[in-house]
Amino acid sequence: MAESAAVEYRIDRRSGIATYLQIVQQTKQALRLGLLEPGDRLPTAREVVEATAINPSTVLKAYRELEREGLVEGRRGLGTFVTRALGRVAAAVDAPLRAELADWVRRARTAGLEKDDASALFTAVLDKTFEGDQAG
Repeated sequence: MAESAAVEYRIDRRSGIATYLQIVQQTKQALRLGLLEPGDRLPTAREVVEATAINPSTVLKAYRELEREGLVEGRRGLGTFVTRALGRVAAAVDAPLRAELADWVRRARTAGLEKDDASALFTAVLDKTFEGDQAG
């Protein structure tokens, strides 16, 4: 699959997270979810710049970090391609967990939580649950 991958970067300028790290994190998330697979081409720096209005050097910095981590490789004149996947949960395990999480999110929303509130609550529980784990 050498075509351009279906990943669209969303930059949150208020998050306090460096823009290049947001690109790195979103790429890793796409790898974990199976949205990106080995052989897929990441959007070109120009495509990311056009979609997000960020500096091209920021995109290149993110891609260099992904390359340093062994997740992608740049091919001169062709683009940046995914070289390996990240730990992916089997679909048989993923589907029921996704459904339960979607149900939880709907309940949180019905209870009046905003997206950021639900995210903060989920992250706090996630961090507490995985406390001490160094993997990841």
